[in-house]
Amino acid sequence: MSNRQIGEAAGQSNTAVVSYHFGTKADLVRAIARKYAGEIEQVRVDMVADIAGSEVLRDWVACLVCPVTQHLAALGSPTWYARFCAQLMSDPALQEIRVEESLAYPSLRLLLNGFNQRVPDLPDDVRAERWAMARHLIVHMSVDRERALADETTPIQPSWDALAAGLTDAIVALWQAPVGQRG
Repeated sequence: MSNRQIGEAAGQSNTAVVSYHFGTKADLVRAIARKYAGEIEQVRVDMVADIAGSEVLRDWVACLVCPVTQHLAALGSPTWYARFCAQLMSDPALQEIRVEESLAYPSLRLLLNGFNQRVPDLPDDVRAERWAMARHLIVHMSVDRERALADETTPIQPSWDALAAGLTDAIVALWQAPVGQRG
């Protein structure tokens, strides 16, 4: 989307409005990512505190999934946040901004550490691959539900809580899957 289109969508005739308020488009993306990551962080802090010391992988996965789905539920419909995240994932420079902004929050670092302790024997390349798969599942399944709600069609999941439960099941299974031959 161009700065002109962003200005028009904001009801501004001045095409320099984005540059004036945010600097570059990357700075605008950073501001959006920071705003929503902060809201998601508030939920995650409480969840991670509640499960501190848990040896159950499902608890840690829920702390990864539920803050996102609860945030999307709180935004109401229509929302475009999941689709925004999907767009960021497809652009390496923008994805880097999103990761950088997310990792700035202590609860996510605690979550990742606790999570990785539950699956200590996975090779580093498998661990990285499964983190990427988990991110894609969370974002793209959220996109599917978000889009269905915006289009007023029936989503696969009856609620954001149902989506969180299904994602948690799938991601636990993903992390517990055996490691096959590589190469």
